[in-house]
Amino acid sequence: MSTTTEQLNPGRTDAAPMTAHYPEMAGKVAVVTGAAQGMGAVFASGLATRGVSVVAADINEEQVVATARGIGSELAAQSLAAEPGRMVGMRADVTVPADHEKLAERAVAEFGRIDFWINNAGIFPFALAEDISPEQIGATLKVNVEGVLYGAQAAARHMAPGGAIVNMSSVSALRVRKGRGAYCTSKAAVAHMTESLAVELGDKGIRVNAIAPGYIDTAMTRWVQDDPVALAHALEVVPLHRLGSPEEVFGPLLFLLSDSARYITGHSIAVDGGSRHV
Repeated sequence: MSTTTEQLNPGRTDAAPMTAHYPEMAGKVAVVTGAAQGMGAVFASGLATRGVSVVAADINEEQVVATARGIGSELAAQSLAAEPGRMVGMRADVTVPADHEKLAERAVAEFGRIDFWINNAGIFPFALAEDISPEQIGATLKVNVEGVLYGAQAAARHMAPGGAIVNMSSVSALRVRKGRGAYCTSKAAVAHMTESLAVELGDKGIRVNAIAPGYIDTAMTRWVQDDPVALAHALEVVPLHRLGSPEEVFGPLLFLLSDSARYITGHSIAVDGGSRHV
């Protein structure tokens, strides 16, 4: 018997902050792309809360600078167990290799080092397979695939052994979604690239992993909640019967960056409420 939307949790997420702390992360430095809003902003804030200084990057310069300042002000007003990390925001177009190099140079100039690099920026286009245009597939691969490669290259040039890179893949790398052919293809490429980077950058003592989110409550997936049919389908195929929150993606990210994952590389961790199994 199928389950109706009314019988399920109506799309609510668990946005409680993650309580895990890794003391060794205080004083480290991270670069986070796509950090103006959504998961990227949550990643930047969560890291700074734990003492990591962050260069927050986004193609929307005004918004990412405002986000960085806002997070900094909020942290300064809180009573935290450890001194929060500092944060700066700057513009970066992830399709431009030189912009990644500028991010790396800014991190080193401001904070003296780079320990973590999170390739989070991405786009989520829609078109049925027969309607995917050259412009759409080109833009999707440039942002979602080339943007990850260029970020990893810049990170590898500036990281010391012990550094960690985390790429944002998706359960769409494993599951086909109608109308998202370009996106699914790009995320499958990210998953495989993560394995390739892990093999090659292991020689430099740099770990590379990926996170594969499912239905997460962000602006990129707002269409799910705005469409009753799409929401019903999402809640039906997710065994936990709710959408995830950016905070629930941050937990695995934090683990992958920490020393607790120091012998883990080349893996993609699905954060999808189990939907990849349905």
